[in-house]
Amino acid sequence: MTTYNWDLIERLLHEVQNGEGSFAPRKYAEEEAADKATAGESTGNLDALKKTAADYEALLFKRGFIESRPEDEGGSGENFVLTPRGAQLLALIDSSIPGNAHPRQVLDEQADALEPVTFDAVASKAAIA
Repeated sequence: MTTYNWDLIERLLHEVQNGEGSFAPRKYAEEEAADKATAGESTGNLDALKKTAADYEALLFKRGFIESRPEDEGGSGENFVLTPRGAQLLALIDSSIPGNAHPRQVLDEQADALEPVTFDAVASKAAIA
């Protein structure tokens, strides 16, 4: 069973959603760790978190949650936009939306929640939210 750091994935997806500049997953991992430390939460190994963030970038791209920003929208090959699947994932795990714990729990119960067929099937169920 594959487990994911949903807080880090949420951070990456928000950066894609809000950013037009170069996507920097390692930097976002540092910011996530700093935010957690400020809140008194354990951050674990920062180098491992940075590697995980870079791995998540590749996974989210490969599995169709993000895609390269089109050139006519300011795409540089180093920035992304959310796909409909990525927007759906962000809506499910967004910590600013009340009730995000249940969708995260349902996703955690899957063999690999970010495998596209699995994600699409789980996300299509109204009871997840």
